[in-house]
Amino acid sequence: QVQLVESGGGPVQPGGSLKLSCAGSGYAFGNYHMSWLRQAPGKGLEWASFINNGGRTTSYADSVKGRFTISRDNSKNTLYLEMNSLQPDDTAVYYCGVARQTNMRSLERRDNYIYWGQGTQVTVSS
Repeated sequence: QVQLVESGGGPVQPGGSLKLSCAGSGYAFGNYHMSWLRQAPGKGLEWASFINNGGRTTSYADSVKGRFTISRDNSKNTLYLEMNSLQPDDTAVYYCGVARQTNMRSLERRDNYIYWGQGTQVTVSS
């Protein structure tokens, strides 16, 4: 019933831009905070960005701050990540996660998230 579908990934050159989307259904989209997280082969899960349920509060990992912008349109049940000035070390599978409403710990912890999308691959190379 619950579905989260990421899209928008693909190959891009260094310095380029992509906009990722995460479409949610089967739950009360606007009631939950969300994050974008990413994982590259051989690396652990890395939290990239957070947005609260209403979209009024955002935060970013230092590695993406100033380059990425998280947003959401609750009327469309969609989360976005605008990615600019992409670098090779941004290469990863990007996931959207729906945060639990209580007992949050460090944002990179998998158990903070009750729903996940399947991920979308971003590959930054020349």
